[in-house]
Amino acid sequence: MAALKTSAPPAAGGAPDRPRIVRKQTVSQRLRHDWPLLIMTLPALAQLSVFFYWPSSWNIIAFMDYSPYRPFWENPFVGFAWFGRLFSDPYFMPALVNTLQFALAQLALVFPLSIFLALVMHSVISTRVRSVFQSIVYLPYFFSWVLVVTVFIQMLGADGLVSNWMLGFGGDRLNVTADPDSFMFLAWMQWTWKDAGWGMIIFLAALSSINPSLYEAAAVDGASRWRRMWHITLPGIRPVIVLLLILQIGTILTVGFEQYQLQREAVGYQTTEVLDTFVYYRTILSSNGESLGTAAGLFKGIIGLLLVLAANHIAHRLGEQGIYQKS
Repeated sequence: MAALKTSAPPAAGGAPDRPRIVRKQTVSQRLRHDWPLLIMTLPALAQLSVFFYWPSSWNIIAFMDYSPYRPFWENPFVGFAWFGRLFSDPYFMPALVNTLQFALAQLALVFPLSIFLALVMHSVISTRVRSVFQSIVYLPYFFSWVLVVTVFIQMLGADGLVSNWMLGFGGDRLNVTADPDSFMFLAWMQWTWKDAGWGMIIFLAALSSINPSLYEAAAVDGASRWRRMWHITLPGIRPVIVLLLILQIGTILTVGFEQYQLQREAVGYQTTEVLDTFVYYRTILSSNGESLGTAAGLFKGIIGLLLVLAANHIAHRLGEQGIYQKS
């Protein structure tokens, strides 16, 4: 039987339909139409102006010999002299290397673990088991780094639970929290316990947006559990993975301050020195270090911006939208 073709009814008088002309609205028309939405954004704009844009404008002191004890207009411009002093500082390069090591380790170890936990939780059928496990894994995210470091000292310190347990069985005392060689492994455990649950929640939200009928159709066609995960689950959350990966790459030089400052005396500053602690000790605690600290912060911001743009460009080349749509 031949397929039936349907067509739209002709216009009145038998004349063909004319294409509809969409006129572009002017700026004044859009303002009159969207003024309620613009008013709703005013509090957010005010907050950004006070707490972000105004402080960011003070990055200019990175190019000045700035002193808070004299008027702003009397501070002379010195160009890139503070950046030259920053790169020649003997403590800067070790801090930068440590920062990159910690950031790459966190990106390579904790980020995939959050995806794995989300996939495991998504496959659990029991709602009660899922909610209990989700609460247990997600709860440490709300703990401060003081509490996290204290818990690990009580567990893996010289007088911790594991050390006393090994002494009871005739073994040697264990002190992981004071060993510089094992600090990377210790930091990985701390990151995993504190931050993996937060990433799991985000990926679970992305998994909930996948249409369940896709799994049903794949199961009817004989696809195994691994096939369904590879061809449905992972492609379904790939945009979220790319977006979070780009954002995390942009903050790769900001690995935190509290975690390393709290363990500085135990394992030594050579092991825990990162850019945030470098700025604290070399600029804030020193006299007239405002310009050097601002230069270090501006360096972090520029590198982060370049990394975000590069990662977003790679995402566009791979067919993903990234953090903004390609024009």
